[in-house]
Amino acid sequence: MATTRSAHTVWEGNLLEGNGVVTFDSSGIGEQPVSWPSRAEKANGKTSPEELIAAAHSSCFSMALSHGLTGAGNPPTRLTTSADVTFQPGTGITGIHLTVEGQVPGIDEATFVSAAEDAKKNCPVSQALTGTTITLDAKLVG
Repeated sequence: MATTRSAHTVWEGNLLEGNGVVTFDSSGIGEQPVSWPSRAEKANGKTSPEELIAAAHSSCFSMALSHGLTGAGNPPTRLTTSADVTFQPGTGITGIHLTVEGQVPGIDEATFVSAAEDAKKNCPVSQALTGTTITLDAKLVG
């Protein structure tokens, strides 16, 4: 069954001096302030579209990698994924870099990296962001 998740933003003022609030409607987890300076300069306690993309991508990638590893008979003990989304004012999003460290009993580094590359290619958020260069560093730990 398909699902739809929703959020909305109320923006007040112009781009450079205005601000907004993003509300997470589906989950009800609350609201987060957003502004141009939080996007193009320092966050100062506010979020940005790029941070929201990073959160979506790191969680989606982790789920895809966990599923792939488990399907291959090697369920992970722990995956820690970071997503760094780079935004250049005047250009847009110029790239996303994923970093994952995994604790996966019974596999070697090459198998883990291969599974991570597959997750990078096939997670739904990666697929939605195919117009953006996505890079990956993956390694087994402990």
